[in-house]
Amino acid sequence: MNTGAPLPSLSAATGRVLGIQTKLHRWADEDASRRFDDLFNLVCDPAFLVVAWSRVKGNKGARTAGVDGVRPRDLAADERQFLTALRAELKAGRFRPLPVREHRIPKRGGKLRSLGIPTAADRTVQAALKLVLEPIFEADFKPCSHGFRPGRSAHDAIAEVRHYAAHGYSWVVEGDITACFDTIDHTALMDRVRQRVGDKRVLALVKAFLKAGVLTKDAGLKDTTTGTPQGGILSPLLSNIALSVLDEHFNTMWTTTMATPYRRKKRRQHGQPNYRLTRYADDFVVTVHGDRADAEDLRDQIAQILAPMGLELSQAKTHITHIDEGLVFLGYRIQRHRKRGTNRRFVYTYPSKNAVAATKAKVKTYSREDRDKPLADLLRRLNLVLRGWTNYFRHGACKATLGYLRAYSWQRVILWLRRKHPRANWKQLRRRYLPGWRPTDGDQTLFDPASVPVRYYRYRGSNVPTPWPTATTTA
Repeated sequence: MNTGAPLPSLSAATGRVLGIQTKLHRWADEDASRRFDDLFNLVCDPAFLVVAWSRVKGNKGARTAGVDGVRPRDLAADERQFLTALRAELKAGRFRPLPVREHRIPKRGGKLRSLGIPTAADRTVQAALKLVLEPIFEADFKPCSHGFRPGRSAHDAIAEVRHYAAHGYSWVVEGDITACFDTIDHTALMDRVRQRVGDKRVLALVKAFLKAGVLTKDAGLKDTTTGTPQGGILSPLLSNIALSVLDEHFNTMWTTTMATPYRRKKRRQHGQPNYRLTRYADDFVVTVHGDRADAEDLRDQIAQILAPMGLELSQAKTHITHIDEGLVFLGYRIQRHRKRGTNRRFVYTYPSKNAVAATKAKVKTYSREDRDKPLADLLRRLNLVLRGWTNYFRHGACKATLGYLRAYSWQRVILWLRRKHPRANWKQLRRRYLPGWRPTDGDQTLFDPASVPVRYYRYRGSNVPTPWPTATTTA
């Protein structure tokens, strides 16, 4: 296409992008050694830019601006002109990423997490790069990786840990990588990208984003010699490419020496451990069918695997625990204990104490704020928190917890109403705001967490479909 090619509609662009992605994924799946050239023309393709822009302007980040002060949603009126100019810069080789704007958000424990906010143009190009690169590298990613991958979720990782813990993998290595997104070695990462990408212009573009730098809060420019700044659209894919060294090592061991139940049984008879890695982004767990010494050996082995990528395990946060003691993974507590009323033991997953405490803190904060606003505003904010939390934790043993949150949120709203209307008695408040005993104002009713049915998430193993079917996945 020439530089002045017209921009297609979103529906037409989506169909074209999906068709090209399916071809890329199929070719990568059929030939594990294939390197792809001439990908830059796809990054510049009007269809890819239109789909990339639709994702940029459609997420929550559209309300924030980069170092240029321009928010993506402010460009909605002139988006066709914006995309045409951006495509011309890419085709002419004039495009240069700007530094990301630093934004710090609080973490648990009082620390701050640093996020990088790219400009609208940089986000669009990163999204286009991801559309091109993701189907290629998805053909190489292993089933033990679940974070930031299409069709997979945190519940797949949690169900996998629970599955293996229930089948004799009782010792657990809880891994924590020190500042993972900030310390990935650029040279090692680019070497892994080059294994699949031969287009020098695409490689130069990826490297330019890695080296773009960070504009700090005090208006100082900080070079990025290592790491992939969190907040960028491309960062999760690049981090998965870097951390796939861990997946490949454990997957190779699993598919060779532990491929069948017979082999795993013989290993145990000879005193050798069986083990399985489960990873979600930089959080990972290794379940071990062996003893504590085997788990400690694996911890040292993991540290050696990560070292070439510039990563190291946190000695303070990497723990070895037994499943009877329980572990916390992705907000869930996974623990084996006796089922009430029986002598049988099962592995249960339920919300961790910190997850419950964090939600209670949000409910309490919202219900202590300005009481000059109508009740509907408070209910709208509380419902977003309660509904999102419930939908995430409904896949565990959480019925009692949901009932507790129902009572707690109801009590906090009633206290808020009593402070808002100090002269009204209980009968007046109940008649006005509590039809059916649920706080209501207009079309807003307080969400009831206990009304949501609890269903365990089914472990899917490696049978997770991708958006780009191939002959292998279809079979």
